Amino acid sequence: MGQENPQTEHQANGTSKAGDDEDIFERILSHLGDMGLYQKLILLMMMPIGYTCAFTYFVQMFITVTPQNYWCRIPELANLSMELRKQLSAPVTATGELAHCVTFDTNWTQVLDTLTPPADHSRLIPCQHGWEYELSDIPYPTITTERDWVCERSSYVPTAQSVFFVGSVIGCFIFGWLADHFGRVPAIIVTNLFGGIFGIATTFTSSAWDFMLCRFFVGLSYDVCLKILYVLVLEYVGLKYRTLIASLSLAFSFATGGIVLPWIVLYIGDWRILMWVTSAPMFIVLLAPWFLPESVRWLISRGKVDEAVTVLHKFERINGKKIPDDTMNEFKVFAHKLKLQERRSLLDMCKSSQLRKAMIILILLFMGCGIVFDGLIRLSDSFGLNFFAVFSCNEVSECTAILLIIVILDRFGRRTSTFSTALISSICLIIALFISGGVPQAVLAIASRLFMTTCFTSILQWSTEIIPTPYRASGVSILHMSTFLVAILSPFIVYSERLWSSLPLTIFATIAVATTGLCLTLPETKGLPMPQTRADGERNIKEHCLFGHKKEKTTSPS
Repeated sequence: MGQENPQTEHQANGTSKAGDDEDIFERILSHLGDMGLYQKLILLMMMPIGYTCAFTYFVQMFITVTPQNYWCRIPELANLSMELRKQLSAPVTATGELAHCVTFDTNWTQVLDTLTPPADHSRLIPCQHGWEYELSDIPYPTITTERDWVCERSSYVPTAQSVFFVGSVIGCFIFGWLADHFGRVPAIIVTNLFGGIFGIATTFTSSAWDFMLCRFFVGLSYDVCLKILYVLVLEYVGLKYRTLIASLSLAFSFATGGIVLPWIVLYIGDWRILMWVTSAPMFIVLLAPWFLPESVRWLISRGKVDEAVTVLHKFERINGKKIPDDTMNEFKVFAHKLKLQERRSLLDMCKSSQLRKAMIILILLFMGCGIVFDGLIRLSDSFGLNFFAVFSCNEVSECTAILLIIVILDRFGRRTSTFSTALISSICLIIALFISGGVPQAVLAIASRLFMTTCFTSILQWSTEIIPTPYRASGVSILHMSTFLVAILSPFIVYSERLWSSLPLTIFATIAVATTGLCLTLPETKGLPMPQTRADGERNIKEHCLFGHKKEKTTSPS
């Protein structure tokens, strides 16, 4: 499945010489080995970075999580047991829940003498001396409990997470530009160093502003630290292995990192040590210059033909293979032809109406999938169940979703796979709206995230097969930037459950339905080589869309 010979297919369809140029890389990879020793080493290098990327993304949830039970601290009751302090000082609401932000306006010395709760429950005042926390569901101190980010300061938690995403938006732009102008490997190194340095710096913060500043700088590195390496891995893998490696690389790095993180947190039981453990491994990227090859596609797009040939010879040595002289000569001719062309920016790609429309649709898809993917896991502590167990189940579903892609993506194609999984995700969310909280609603939310993750990961690979090489790093950075731009709202959507408990699920269901329809509007890229030029990308859209592009004129190669 999905192993069609692209060269034969182009010849059968009568495409031009551009089509032959387009798959020169696929033919070179077939001679080097579609998945040889060097490709396996690159994939192995991706694994620890995938783990640290997952840690960077999720760890803020664990260091700022709020215990379910907390109440006003009363100094006069300090020598009593915690349970008795809670019974005496915390009013109970009409729904039987503990009041978090108010206590009795009473004579506490008299209460201490009688050890009975105040009789007058109508006179309540805000907490005057901070809060106490019952660390049963969250069995370790967090930033929230240390700095009392509750009640009137509870908005600090979603704001800090949004600041992280603001950093991610800016980082996608900055480091996407860096990757396109200075190379993939330098960008991978710089982004991981940023994440490691400022992740550790988070442990030295003492207030809200410096914590948010550190999370902003960590956000600069997030996603780009893994995404550029992910694209690099896909560029060196043969067509018939692309879906398999794209899925396995995420399943055994990012997804498994998310699965193990809750149990690392529980084992460590200290948010500062946790930040060191999850941030320090990012410095492994300093070994990248000795292991990671620069992207050959990027090198020739920047006119560095000799360096590209050097990288290919390194592949020959490590894989024990040989590229035929005629194929290598054809590659050099193609590379020099691109070298003579004027350097183009992402704006030049968008001058093409086909690619511009595809880019807009991809942006909307990344936004829709991203906010549902992020928002549903932030609801892990909203179902009245164990936070760590629900989080782990969500991440197991993410791993399952990524492995599911291996089965369906090449069998049914990109378009059908994304549409069907987004549709199932939407249905699960709609049903969850009519079910009360607890296990049934949690199961539906986890199932919805499973299928939306399948859709999202499919689109991640799909986008690399739609955007031409000269614009790929910048283009994918824009897509991820759009994800984080809308993800800035995600923590506040989850926070809106304080207004109406079903509001977050209602918003996520609406977005999921809209995303489902957009999946039908992009070209099917199953079995096609990655487009090397703008004309290649236009041709794929013109020939493989369901509707809307058939009569548009293809521009000259760029």
